[in-house]
Amino acid sequence: MKSIVDIEINASRNDVAALLADPANMPQWMDDLARIEPISGELGMPGSKFRMVGRPGTAQTDFVVTVTARHLPELFALKLQSDRVDVAVTTTLAALSAARTRMRSQEVFSFHGLFNALFGLLARSRIRAHHRAHIESFGRFAERRVGG
Repeated sequence: MKSIVDIEINASRNDVAALLADPANMPQWMDDLARIEPISGELGMPGSKFRMVGRPGTAQTDFVVTVTARHLPELFALKLQSDRVDVAVTTTLAALSAARTRMRSQEVFSFHGLFNALFGLLARSRIRAHHRAHIESFGRFAERRVGG
């Protein structure tokens, strides 16, 4: 399953890229994420790993995350892994002007096993809405941080 979300952010591409590529910022814009826990490597750099820990009482799955690409300010990519699903996340950033950025987030889900695949099929609209909510929340976070 694939989900793509496009938004425009009132901030420069460089500012957006810097905020996006720092995993320590994630709990500030993902309201269902309690914290991240570094596992290995320099946080946010290619090959580094960290754990995303969901906030109790939310549907956020805990994931082990690997940074798979960091070509700033154009692209940042992650692979999220859990026992039920892997998610490849690729975010591209395009400058619309000196102070405006188009952000495209693509998530590709690979469910493990028949039960999880069936769940993914049935929850497709909820998963896409969750993806959109996270990306829109990041956009608001970025605009607040840079004063856009």
